[in-house]
Amino acid sequence: MQNTSRQYDEVTAKCRALFINKMSDYGSAWRILRLPSLTDQIFIKAQRIRQLQENSIRKVDEGEIPEFIGIINYSIMALIQLQHGVADQPDMNVEQATKLYDKHVQETKELMENKNHDYGEAWRDMRISSLADLILQKLLRVKQIEDNKGKTLVSEGIDANYQDMINYAIFALILINE
Repeated sequence: MQNTSRQYDEVTAKCRALFINKMSDYGSAWRILRLPSLTDQIFIKAQRIRQLQENSIRKVDEGEIPEFIGIINYSIMALIQLQHGVADQPDMNVEQATKLYDKHVQETKELMENKNHDYGEAWRDMRISSLADLILQKLLRVKQIEDNKGKTLVSEGIDANYQDMINYAIFALILINE
């Protein structure tokens, strides 16, 4: 588990650095995105991963790694939007957004550690394609919850699904790097 914690931190540090660089380039323009728009961005990335895994011919020279990073960062943006609501204009500087980013990474890592304890790191025996499929399944669940205006009868809320997607994407990146 200690190795997983270190690997998790290495992956999230790379994702965080990209988030900060994009915030420096674009500001917090993402703050105007409604949750369904963020969900759709994540869906596009997950679909591309699946296509890359199934097709031998690639017409764009980018692999799965940037797409998994995108899933992580867009999911964290979605968690921030859930907590702070959608803005009409960009309203966060790099420092404010990074502080919220770090908060959600920490909460999501704690969830991973708790689940990892209970599941015994079963994800280490999974295929990357299965992790991509689980992300797609979570996205379809989120879309259904969004269509139901956030209401669920017995299921986890949207936030838990975004956290699971973050953790699955991080697991995939760890496995790719091994």
